Amino acid sequence: MGAFKAYDIRGIYNKDFNKDTVYRIGYFLPKLLQSKVVLVGRDVRTSSEEIFESLCKGITDSGADVYDIGLATTPMVYFSTVHFTVDASVQITASHNPPQYNGLKISRAKAVPVGSDSGLQELEQMVKEEKIQIAPKQGIIISKDAKTPYLAFLKQFVPDTSNLNISIDCSHGMANLLVKDLLGNNHHYLYDHFDGTFPAHEPNPLEVENCNDLKEAVLKNHSDIGVIYDGDADRVMFLDEHGRFLQPDYITSVLGYHYLRKEKGNVLVDIRTSRSTTEYLTKLGATVHTWKVGHAFAKNKLRELGAIFGGELAGHYYFRDFFNCDSGFLASLLVLKVVSELKSEGISIGSFIDSIISYANSGEINFKLEHKDDAMQALYNRFVEEDTPTKVMDFDGYRIEFASWWFNVRKSNTEPYLRLVVEAKTDEELVQRKNELSSIIRQFN
Repeated sequence: MGAFKAYDIRGIYNKDFNKDTVYRIGYFLPKLLQSKVVLVGRDVRTSSEEIFESLCKGITDSGADVYDIGLATTPMVYFSTVHFTVDASVQITASHNPPQYNGLKISRAKAVPVGSDSGLQELEQMVKEEKIQIAPKQGIIISKDAKTPYLAFLKQFVPDTSNLNISIDCSHGMANLLVKDLLGNNHHYLYDHFDGTFPAHEPNPLEVENCNDLKEAVLKNHSDIGVIYDGDADRVMFLDEHGRFLQPDYITSVLGYHYLRKEKGNVLVDIRTSRSTTEYLTKLGATVHTWKVGHAFAKNKLRELGAIFGGELAGHYYFRDFFNCDSGFLASLLVLKVVSELKSEGISIGSFIDSIISYANSGEINFKLEHKDDAMQALYNRFVEEDTPTKVMDFDGYRIEFASWWFNVRKSNTEPYLRLVVEAKTDEELVQRKNELSSIIRQFN
């Protein structure tokens, strides 16, 4: 059952899971979430249609109905869960993974995520162990128009971008469903048609090489900003006017510039977030809270804090105004609003970001390791037992802080990696600390 992860079900289709697994998930999901209706959306991956059919068969065999919203972005499923007042929803997607992957993102009422500690483990047990008994009265599949109300919701956030020259990479993915309805046809679009084989590049903009075509477009078109969505459009990333990739935790500062001039309050960041961002947000009047990586953790924490918004290094941005969920489109509309405002004052997005960066940052470094726990323990021993850190966070790997530098080391929840982020006051110290940390980690390969 390798497909059940920390915050969704995901893997290589017909290897980690298959249509029989999906049928059983569909059958037991209404029981798990005490729901008479399950709302289902899907992306354009080549396996999504078969998964949809198996999932719906399982749901209807259990006696529950399906609300079929057709092709959808993942945030559109979150919105529809609330809009249609259902107690369960599923988006069929593998988000940013390569085309041979697929998966299921499950939410309960009010678009609250179902993660490993909030139902997925129980569902996995049911799928493995319980018997199927087809209901005497089977459910039915009902088509629902989710696009119209979701577009109406998003359109209230659409800024005037008439002073902007924008290049937009849709990654052949689900952003194509809505992007031109929101931003119009007058921008430079790349890969603006559906193709579930993702021929241009993997739909993962966090890998900088997947942004190369957008960089070329930004430079060629003299764009003010480049925008790139991932496969299911729950994440978005940006390039500045020079084609430079903007680290997504810095974009959290841009959202802070938008919100915190009007309202002070709680803001959520993940454990990998730069001090440049947290110090900037604090200066604007935010109370910054740090928490675990991953949408299933972030949404619940945002709700608990009543936070205005939150941001992650992976390019997920969460909004109180969007049921505490993440939305690539909502984030991009708000960022474009700020870019337009800044441009009217003669400030580029690149120079704005430069003005908030006060530390040298490594970005996320991945190590493919056999003995991840041993490596993490070795780092803990070296920098906590033998040293005197100013702060230690231990709720998602470790974030160990010192006066002039810090690092976070954590295991990926979705891939076979140990991930490291290092930040220091100077480039020299960053190189020194990164080398020291890397050499300890590599001993465990």
